[in-house]
Amino acid sequence: MSDEERSEGRIDPKLLEILVCPLTKTTLEYDAEAQELISRAAKLAYPIRDGIPIMLPDEARPLED
Repeated sequence: MSDEERSEGRIDPKLLEILVCPLTKTTLEYDAEAQELISRAAKLAYPIRDGIPIMLPDEARPLED
Protein backbone atom coordinates (compact mmCIF):
# COMPACT_ATOMS: atom_id res chain seq x y z
CA MET A 1 0.00 0.00 0.00
CA SER A 2 1.40 3.38 -0.97
CA ASP A 3 1.66 6.40 1.30
CA GLU A 4 -0.91 8.14 -0.90
CA GLU A 5 -3.45 5.33 -0.42
CA ARG A 6 -2.82 5.35 3.33
CA SER A 7 -3.26 9.14 3.53
CA GLU A 8 -6.60 8.80 1.72
CA GLY A 9 -7.75 6.47 4.50
CA ARG A 10 -7.76 3.24 2.51
CA ILE A 11 -7.05 0.06 4.38
CA ASP A 12 -5.27 -3.00 3.04
CA PRO A 13 -7.87 -5.67 2.11
CA LYS A 14 -5.55 -8.44 3.34
CA LEU A 15 -5.45 -6.77 6.76
CA LEU A 16 -9.26 -6.72 6.85
CA GLU A 17 -9.31 -10.48 6.26
CA ILE A 18 -7.30 -11.22 9.41
CA LEU A 19 -8.55 -8.56 11.84
CA VAL A 20 -11.15 -9.57 14.40
CA CYS A 21 -12.79 -7.76 17.29
CA PRO A 22 -10.42 -7.90 20.28
CA LEU A 23 -13.34 -8.48 22.65
CA THR A 24 -15.47 -11.03 20.82
CA LYS A 25 -12.99 -12.45 18.27
CA THR A 26 -15.68 -12.09 15.58
CA THR A 27 -15.21 -10.67 12.09
CA LEU A 28 -15.45 -6.95 11.43
CA GLU A 29 -17.28 -4.95 8.79
CA TYR A 30 -15.43 -2.13 7.04
CA ASP A 31 -17.30 1.18 6.80
CA ALA A 32 -15.23 3.12 4.26
CA GLU A 33 -17.33 6.29 4.53
CA ALA A 34 -17.04 6.53 8.33
CA GLN A 35 -13.51 5.06 8.36
CA GLU A 36 -14.45 2.51 11.01
CA LEU A 37 -14.38 -1.22 11.57
CA ILE A 38 -17.71 -2.39 12.95
CA SER A 39 -18.10 -5.22 15.46
CA ARG A 40 -21.79 -6.15 15.49
CA ALA A 41 -21.21 -8.68 18.29
CA ALA A 42 -19.60 -6.12 20.62
CA LYS A 43 -21.74 -3.24 19.30
CA LEU A 44 -18.59 -1.14 18.81
CA ALA A 45 -17.03 0.83 15.94
CA TYR A 46 -13.24 0.93 15.94
CA PRO A 47 -11.77 4.03 14.25
CA ILE A 48 -9.29 3.95 11.39
CA ARG A 49 -6.77 6.80 11.55
CA ASP A 50 -4.35 7.41 8.69
CA GLY A 51 -5.10 3.92 7.36
CA ILE A 52 -4.34 2.28 10.72
CA PRO A 53 -7.13 0.48 12.61
CA ILE A 54 -7.20 1.46 16.29
CA MET A 55 -8.25 -1.82 17.87
CA LEU A 56 -8.52 -0.60 21.45
CA PRO A 57 -11.94 -0.98 23.11
CA ASP A 58 -11.37 2.31 24.96
CA GLU A 59 -11.03 4.09 21.60
CA ALA A 60 -14.12 2.45 20.06
CA ARG A 61 -17.44 4.20 19.60
CA PRO A 62 -20.54 2.42 20.96
CA LEU A 63 -23.04 1.56 18.23
CA GLU A 64 -26.59 2.75 18.62
CA ASP A 65 -29.31 0.10 18.36
